[in-house]
Amino acid sequence: MIADPQATVSGQEKAGQLHVVLGGGKGTVQIHQDTPNVSDVAEAGDQFGFSFAAYDANKDGCSDLAVGIPHEDIGTVPDAGLVHLIFGSTSGIGQGTPDRGFGQGAALGDVAEAEDWVGYSVATTVSSTGIPYLVVGAPGEDVAGKIDSGLVHAVYGTDFKSVSLDQDSPLVWEEREAYDQFGSVVVAAGNFFVVGVPGESIDTDLSAGAVMAFRTSINTDGIPAPTWGMGQGRAAGSEKSAETGDRFGTSMAFVPNKYKNSSGRLEAGFLLAVGVPGEDLADVMDAGAVQTYQITAAESVTHLNWIDQNTDGVEGEAEPGDFFGQTLTGVNTSPTAESTASTVRLAVGVPGEESTEQHLDTGGVQIFPFVGAPGASDAWLEPGSGIPSAPASRQFAGISLGGTRTALFVGMPYGPAEGHAVYGFPWSVTTGGAPTQTWKPGDGVIPAGDGAFGTVVR
Repeated sequence: MIADPQATVSGQEKAGQLHVVLGGGKGTVQIHQDTPNVSDVAEAGDQFGFSFAAYDANKDGCSDLAVGIPHEDIGTVPDAGLVHLIFGSTSGIGQGTPDRGFGQGAALGDVAEAEDWVGYSVATTVSSTGIPYLVVGAPGEDVAGKIDSGLVHAVYGTDFKSVSLDQDSPLVWEEREAYDQFGSVVVAAGNFFVVGVPGESIDTDLSAGAVMAFRTSINTDGIPAPTWGMGQGRAAGSEKSAETGDRFGTSMAFVPNKYKNSSGRLEAGFLLAVGVPGEDLADVMDAGAVQTYQITAAESVTHLNWIDQNTDGVEGEAEPGDFFGQTLTGVNTSPTAESTASTVRLAVGVPGEESTEQHLDTGGVQIFPFVGAPGASDAWLEPGSGIPSAPASRQFAGISLGGTRTALFVGMPYGPAEGHAVYGFPWSVTTGGAPTQTWKPGDGVIPAGDGAFGTVVR
């Protein structure tokens, strides 16, 4: 699926749309707010498709699509935000049950307010007991007068019950503060979800950032059970190294992991990567970094690696304004086997990378092993080397990443219009390797014309 939230729909600029690429060479389906069985209408500036995720919400065996529209006006309330749940069927997406909307003041509780940005982030999973689960971020929510402190809604079950939580909910790590932006990013896998809080202040360090994890099970306080929270640390057991403007938690990747315990038996847990795009490396401002962690079956958190472009063996060099870690995506290509450096992979977006002095912010993508030494098998892709688009200024390659077990997707929504495309690479790609799939407006599969095609890919 490929989003173009800035697409013009029915003459409405930046109304937004999604391209659902069908398997078996059957073409694509375009979904927007003027599509039958999608409620409301396309309006300028809504940015339908700003976020999205697929899951089987009603357990009928067909994939359903949750689409975030954070700039949707609710009545006269601007940018309150909304999530559309568009149901799949044997006839196709949006061809069966009419869609369902989740907005504040109704399905999600609370009250719709200006610039809440409901649907800024969405994630989906299935609990350990088989319950469908949708997590919705509203980082612009003002809670108890704290501007942009943020709120998260959890929608669960086939009857779509919902609960809301923030940093002042019982047992949630840290506390609610203005500009925390709790819910800017959410990721989910198995019976857990993790919330990014990039605006979190740690002691006197403003916007140092944090992440917080929750079980999908509802506890006695009536919210998803909090498990752990953390700010930034360079290595296990070290003093925290949070700094103003690091924005730890701007991006995350969260994948299942199989590892051997002390008895040599395989156990199931997770791997978590957290982007720190505002990290200064010595005097190199906003070079960026990524930290990786292992979450065990007992829910303990162990730091694995600190990764930046100055890490031993890693290709490239940290430079000011690279914003390494602005986006992340990860995969476990063999989830039933013990994880190895070749089966669990992590892609890091570096949208501020300069390919030459002539081409500012061309950007790039770096792929690493999710376990083991980061520099042992890393690979680098950039426009003109792997990404088949001529390099140009402000292309911001790496700003859009997604993937499946078989492919890494790199979206190129910015820069020269002829370069707007989505490219699919094998996860085993080496530096400068070519894509094996391409989707581009006007290629016969995707209709011609776009606003920012490929802004979000899954």
